[in-house]
Amino acid sequence: MKRMKVKRTIVANIFNPNVMKIMIMGLIWESTVGIFSRGERTEFEASDLECGSVDSSHYFTNGDNLGYSQVNHKRVSLDLWKLTSQKLIESFPLDPIKENYVRQVRDCIFSAVQPEPFKSAAKLVAVSKEVVEDLLDLDVSVTETKEFIQFVSGAQILPGSVPLAHRYGGHQFGVWAGQLGDGRAHLLGVYINRHGTRWELQLKGSGKTPYSRDGDGRAVLRSSIREFLCSEALNYLGIPTSRAASLVVSNDNVKRDQFYNGSVKNEKGAVVLRVAKSWFRFGSLEILAHSGETELLRTLVDFIIKQYFPFINATNSNRYLDFFSQVVTDTSYLIAHWMSVGFAHGVCNTDNFSVLSVTLDYGPFGFMDFYDPNFVPNTSDDEGRYKIGNQANVGRYNLDKLRKALTPLLDSKQQLSAEQILKDYPDLYHIKLMELFKAKLGLFGRDKNDDYLIKYLLKLMEDTRADFTMTFRQLSEITQQQLEAHSISEEYWALQDIARHTKFFHWVNLYLSRLNKNIVDSDEARRTRMQSINPRYILRNWMAESAIKKAEGNDFSEVHLLQKVLCYPFNKQTEAEEAGYSSHPPPWARELRVSCSS
Repeated sequence: MKRMKVKRTIVANIFNPNVMKIMIMGLIWESTVGIFSRGERTEFEASDLECGSVDSSHYFTNGDNLGYSQVNHKRVSLDLWKLTSQKLIESFPLDPIKENYVRQVRDCIFSAVQPEPFKSAAKLVAVSKEVVEDLLDLDVSVTETKEFIQFVSGAQILPGSVPLAHRYGGHQFGVWAGQLGDGRAHLLGVYINRHGTRWELQLKGSGKTPYSRDGDGRAVLRSSIREFLCSEALNYLGIPTSRAASLVVSNDNVKRDQFYNGSVKNEKGAVVLRVAKSWFRFGSLEILAHSGETELLRTLVDFIIKQYFPFINATNSNRYLDFFSQVVTDTSYLIAHWMSVGFAHGVCNTDNFSVLSVTLDYGPFGFMDFYDPNFVPNTSDDEGRYKIGNQANVGRYNLDKLRKALTPLLDSKQQLSAEQILKDYPDLYHIKLMELFKAKLGLFGRDKNDDYLIKYLLKLMEDTRADFTMTFRQLSEITQQQLEAHSISEEYWALQDIARHTKFFHWVNLYLSRLNKNIVDSDEARRTRMQSINPRYILRNWMAESAIKKAEGNDFSEVHLLQKVLCYPFNKQTEAEEAGYSSHPPPWARELRVSCSS
């Protein structure tokens, strides 16, 4: 199979000089500005935002009415709203054992298993209005009904839904872990919305399955809040991700040893309704290859290609190579986008990597505060395997495991081609990363020194521990005239931090010289363009922790505030400024720890 050859460079990865460089080929997602731009307003009250609030006093409410709201043509009842599991059940053999107990499962993709309702009453504490209305065609007033809360907590199964737990395996921290699977998640079914887009709905934290191993099948409030907020936050940053429709909490006690130090505590149980186009991941293929289930592997990959990669000829003998090539490209894009906003996934195991290259399974993730290539968000990651500067390398490792899983479907010549496809990955990533960072700096066109300019800035940031997000944001707000005069006022606190470096203004002079090479550009246009792709607000760990502490006391006000703010991360917002979301992180933020226990 022909592949475009790309000239290789000797430039090291900008996040770690020892990490391989990476390049892009294949289909380009969206233009950088198109991906990140969100509206034209630059400052408003958070109360103006409607992307997801559970305060429904201003919503159209008619929970007993069937059909659609006359206002927005969205359903105002679940009675006629349908999910279906039919295609998944017809396409794959189900686990023949119906009893729900932990075991090794073979010769199937899914086990049919019912969610476990909470013993205490479930309370809806957050909802994404955009997911509910735009993806699922429901009027947000539906979320006020008892039926909706029962549905999203696992207490009520809708007609057409056959809850399924997915069987998969995976390499965890570089070691084959064998069978893993949905140990606390239930795939409720598929919904095809009015635009013809297919969405799979899954509950997370909804009880035990055959894949629960030693787990209790539950999720706790703190991790559920983090997943709900971060999946929505990444979406509004323009990064492919699963979505979160709702968050419910109960008073059921869930025992957790958060930091694996013997300190077991009772925490509140919670369930997130997650939405994605697919939940298949690298590990979905790995378990079948490792178990020698070759024909079922072929069936699964053919299904994935036909369902999610319609541009691949499903009858072509090279379809598995085409599939692998696209996943390699898209995975490099995804990780480059993570890096462009300083996001570290935290647990980049193969079972957490999507075949559709969307961000899945939020656990001990973290956004960098100050720039540090060795940033490790997961306190359980003692060796720093998943530090932010190593995510690109881990991506290649995971793709190699996917390649090996596909090997039973490839002839000897195709296996060599797959190896060559993977060799292109470093360049794919590197070129995309440079493209994103050039856009973050407002640069047009190409210049031979662009890589150097970007790496120079990041080294200054590393030396001064400058804030990653706000350094780029404030470069998008300060005028060229101020930079030329070396005049940096207190409002540009991140630039003041980096300006302590003796070489900073040397870099500024290089930067200004490069900006002068932009054709038909003005300083105002530069700043507008840069502000549309450099967020002012990200979900910093201290912000999530503050919201979690209040939520544990039944105060969800900061969860709602963060949800509103993160829907418009590029726009300056009064409430966000008053909350300090664009200020220096508080000193206590440095002591925060996040683990895999959730």
